[in-house]
Amino acid sequence: MKNEEVKMPTTQDIIQLKAFARQDALLLGGVWMLSFAFIVMAPRSILGGLLAFSTPFVVAWLLSRFRDKILDGIISFRRGYAYSVYCFIYASLLFAVVQYVYFRFIDGGMFVQLLSESAKIIEPVYQQNGLNTAELQQTLEEMKSLPPSQWVFMMLMQNVFIGFILSIPIALMVKKLKS
Repeated sequence: MKNEEVKMPTTQDIIQLKAFARQDALLLGGVWMLSFAFIVMAPRSILGGLLAFSTPFVVAWLLSRFRDKILDGIISFRRGYAYSVYCFIYASLLFAVVQYVYFRFIDGGMFVQLLSESAKIIEPVYQQNGLNTAELQQTLEEMKSLPPSQWVFMMLMQNVFIGFILSIPIALMVKKLKS
Protein backbone atom coordinates (compact mmCIF):
# COMPACT_ATOMS: atom_id res chain seq x y z
CA MET A 1 0.00 0.00 0.00
CA LYS A 2 1.39 3.36 -1.00
CA ASN A 3 1.75 6.13 1.51
CA GLU A 4 -0.02 8.95 -0.35
CA GLU A 5 0.08 12.52 0.80
CA VAL A 6 -3.29 13.79 1.97
CA LYS A 7 -4.21 16.87 -0.02
CA MET A 8 -6.08 19.54 1.92
CA PRO A 9 -9.05 20.91 -0.02
CA THR A 10 -8.65 24.44 -1.27
CA THR A 11 -11.31 27.11 -1.11
CA GLN A 12 -11.81 26.58 -4.84
CA ASP A 13 -12.40 22.84 -4.27
CA ILE A 14 -15.08 23.59 -1.65
CA ILE A 15 -16.77 26.19 -3.86
CA GLN A 16 -16.77 23.71 -6.77
CA LEU A 17 -18.17 20.91 -4.61
CA LYS A 18 -20.98 23.09 -3.25
CA ALA A 19 -21.85 24.44 -6.70
CA PHE A 20 -22.22 20.98 -8.22
CA ALA A 21 -24.08 19.72 -5.16
CA ARG A 22 -26.57 22.60 -5.55
CA GLN A 23 -27.11 21.82 -9.22
CA ASP A 24 -27.53 18.11 -8.62
CA ALA A 25 -29.82 18.77 -5.65
CA LEU A 26 -32.32 20.15 -8.15
CA LEU A 27 -32.59 16.70 -9.67
CA LEU A 28 -32.83 14.99 -6.27
CA GLY A 29 -35.44 17.53 -5.16
CA GLY A 30 -37.36 16.80 -8.36
CA VAL A 31 -37.37 13.08 -7.58
CA TRP A 32 -38.69 13.86 -4.09
CA MET A 33 -41.37 16.20 -5.44
CA LEU A 34 -42.52 13.54 -7.89
CA SER A 35 -42.56 10.97 -5.10
CA PHE A 36 -44.55 13.30 -2.85
CA ALA A 37 -47.01 14.02 -5.67
CA PHE A 38 -47.60 10.31 -6.24
CA ILE A 39 -47.99 9.66 -2.50
CA VAL A 40 -50.54 12.47 -2.11
CA MET A 41 -52.42 12.19 -5.40
CA ALA A 42 -52.28 8.42 -5.91
CA PRO A 43 -51.67 6.88 -2.47
CA ARG A 44 -52.44 3.37 -3.68
CA SER A 45 -49.75 3.62 -6.36
CA ILE A 46 -46.37 2.08 -5.65
CA LEU A 47 -44.54 4.76 -7.67
CA GLY A 48 -44.31 7.27 -4.81
CA GLY A 49 -42.62 4.78 -2.54
CA LEU A 50 -40.32 3.51 -5.26
CA LEU A 51 -39.18 7.04 -6.07
CA ALA A 52 -38.55 7.75 -2.40
CA PHE A 53 -36.55 4.53 -2.01
CA SER A 54 -34.52 5.39 -5.13
CA THR A 55 -32.94 8.32 -3.25
CA PRO A 56 -29.61 6.65 -2.34
CA PHE A 57 -29.22 5.33 -5.88
CA VAL A 58 -29.95 8.75 -7.38
CA VAL A 59 -27.39 10.41 -5.08
CA ALA A 60 -24.82 7.68 -5.82
CA TRP A 61 -25.34 8.20 -9.55
CA LEU A 62 -25.00 11.99 -9.16
CA LEU A 63 -21.86 11.56 -7.06
CA SER A 64 -20.28 9.12 -9.53
CA ARG A 65 -21.09 11.51 -12.37
CA PHE A 66 -19.43 14.36 -10.44
CA ARG A 67 -16.44 12.12 -9.71
CA ASP A 68 -16.01 10.98 -13.32
CA LYS A 69 -16.77 14.17 -15.24
CA ILE A 70 -15.37 16.85 -12.91
CA LEU A 71 -12.73 15.10 -10.80
CA ASP A 72 -11.26 12.80 -13.49
CA GLY A 73 -12.54 9.65 -11.78
CA ILE A 74 -10.88 10.25 -8.42
CA ILE A 75 -12.74 11.13 -5.21
CA SER A 76 -11.96 10.52 -1.56
CA PHE A 77 -14.48 9.35 1.00
CA ARG A 78 -14.37 12.74 2.69
CA ARG A 79 -15.11 14.69 -0.49
CA GLY A 80 -17.78 12.18 -1.53
CA TYR A 81 -19.41 12.42 1.87
CA ALA A 82 -19.38 16.23 1.78
CA TYR A 83 -20.87 16.31 -1.72
CA SER A 84 -23.58 13.84 -0.76
CA VAL A 85 -24.48 15.69 2.46
CA TYR A 86 -24.65 19.02 0.64
CA CYS A 87 -26.84 17.43 -2.02
CA PHE A 88 -29.24 16.20 0.66
CA ILE A 89 -29.27 19.56 2.47
CA TYR A 90 -29.92 21.62 -0.67
CA ALA A 91 -32.58 19.18 -1.95
CA SER A 92 -34.23 19.21 1.50
CA LEU A 93 -34.42 23.00 1.50
CA LEU A 94 -35.92 23.07 -1.99
CA PHE A 95 -38.37 20.32 -1.09
CA ALA A 96 -39.34 22.15 2.12
CA VAL A 97 -40.30 25.26 0.13
CA VAL A 98 -42.44 23.19 -2.23
CA GLN A 99 -44.05 21.32 0.66
CA TYR A 100 -44.82 24.55 2.49
CA VAL A 101 -46.57 25.97 -0.59
CA TYR A 102 -48.48 22.71 -0.96
CA PHE A 103 -49.55 22.43 2.68
CA ARG A 104 -50.35 26.13 3.02
CA PHE A 105 -52.24 26.78 -0.20
CA ILE A 106 -53.18 23.52 -1.95
CA ASP A 107 -53.64 20.62 0.47
CA GLY A 108 -56.89 21.55 2.20
CA GLY A 109 -56.61 18.61 4.63
CA MET A 110 -55.94 15.89 2.05
CA PHE A 111 -52.65 14.86 3.68
CA VAL A 112 -54.20 14.55 7.13
CA GLN A 113 -57.02 12.51 5.61
CA LEU A 114 -54.40 10.24 4.04
CA LEU A 115 -52.76 9.81 7.46
CA SER A 116 -56.15 9.02 9.02
CA GLU A 117 -56.81 6.34 6.41
CA SER A 118 -53.36 4.88 6.98
CA ALA A 119 -53.97 4.80 10.74
CA LYS A 120 -57.24 2.90 10.19
CA ILE A 121 -55.34 0.34 8.14
CA ILE A 122 -52.65 -0.26 10.77
CA GLU A 123 -55.04 -0.18 13.74
CA PRO A 124 -55.82 -3.93 13.49
CA VAL A 125 -52.07 -4.64 13.48
CA TYR A 126 -51.74 -2.65 16.71
CA GLN A 127 -54.63 -4.56 18.27
CA GLN A 128 -53.28 -7.90 17.05
CA ASN A 129 -49.94 -7.20 18.74
CA GLY A 130 -51.60 -6.07 21.96
CA LEU A 131 -50.65 -2.40 21.54
CA ASN A 132 -52.88 0.44 22.66
CA THR A 133 -54.67 2.10 19.72
CA ALA A 134 -55.55 5.12 21.87
CA GLU A 135 -51.94 6.29 21.61
CA LEU A 136 -52.12 5.98 17.84
CA GLN A 137 -55.31 8.08 17.78
CA GLN A 138 -53.82 10.67 20.14
CA THR A 139 -50.69 10.99 17.97
CA LEU A 140 -52.86 11.39 14.88
CA GLU A 141 -54.92 14.13 16.57
CA GLU A 142 -51.76 15.96 17.61
CA MET A 143 -50.42 15.74 14.05
CA LYS A 144 -53.68 17.12 12.67
CA SER A 145 -53.29 20.22 14.84
CA LEU A 146 -49.81 21.09 13.51
CA PRO A 147 -49.54 24.17 11.28
CA PRO A 148 -47.93 23.76 7.82
CA SER A 149 -44.65 25.30 8.97
CA GLN A 150 -44.21 22.63 11.65
CA TRP A 151 -45.03 19.82 9.19
CA VAL A 152 -42.45 21.17 6.79
CA PHE A 153 -39.81 21.70 9.48
CA MET A 154 -40.34 18.18 10.79
CA MET A 155 -39.92 16.69 7.30
CA LEU A 156 -36.94 18.96 6.55
CA MET A 157 -35.10 17.75 9.64
CA GLN A 158 -35.96 14.15 8.83
CA ASN A 159 -34.60 14.49 5.29
CA VAL A 160 -31.38 16.15 6.45
CA PHE A 161 -30.84 13.53 9.18
CA ILE A 162 -31.42 10.69 6.73
CA GLY A 163 -29.05 12.43 4.32
CA PHE A 164 -26.25 12.47 6.90
CA ILE A 165 -26.73 8.74 7.50
CA LEU A 166 -27.16 7.65 3.86
CA SER A 167 -24.17 9.70 2.75
CA ILE A 168 -21.80 7.32 4.56
CA PRO A 169 -22.52 4.19 2.47
CA ILE A 170 -22.95 6.29 -0.68
CA ALA A 171 -19.52 7.90 -0.27
CA LEU A 172 -17.92 4.55 0.57
CA MET A 173 -19.47 2.94 -2.48
CA VAL A 174 -18.49 5.70 -4.93
CA LYS A 175 -15.01 6.64 -3.66
CA LYS A 176 -12.07 6.02 -5.97
CA LEU A 177 -8.50 6.92 -5.26
CA LYS A 178 -5.41 7.00 -7.47
CA SER A 179 -4.20 3.49 -8.19
